Amino acid sequence: MLTNYVQRAMSHAHYEVMENGRYFGSIPECRGAWSEGVTLEECREELEGAFEAWIIVALRHGDSMPVLGPLAKHILDQAGISKDDWDKL
Repeated sequence: MLTNYVQRAMSHAHYEVMENGRYFGSIPECRGAWSEGVTLEECREELEGAFEAWIIVALRHGDSMPVLGPLAKHILDQAGISKDDWDKL
């Protein structure tokens, strides 16, 4: 289930080329989940690692985590967890 959440978040990633020619990537729904790299692939790989760390920090601090698309909503429904309860996690 966690792998699906990471994949879904990565599908929301936004990338751009910075003035210095490096790539910047972020997941807009997850404030603070960002990376940069020399190549787009390096940036993507770094972003995935950064997002995994972001999840750990969010869980440790009790921060709410976004529901990312219908797959995540379906998983929550199947687990019997409401969106409000998920936001409290």
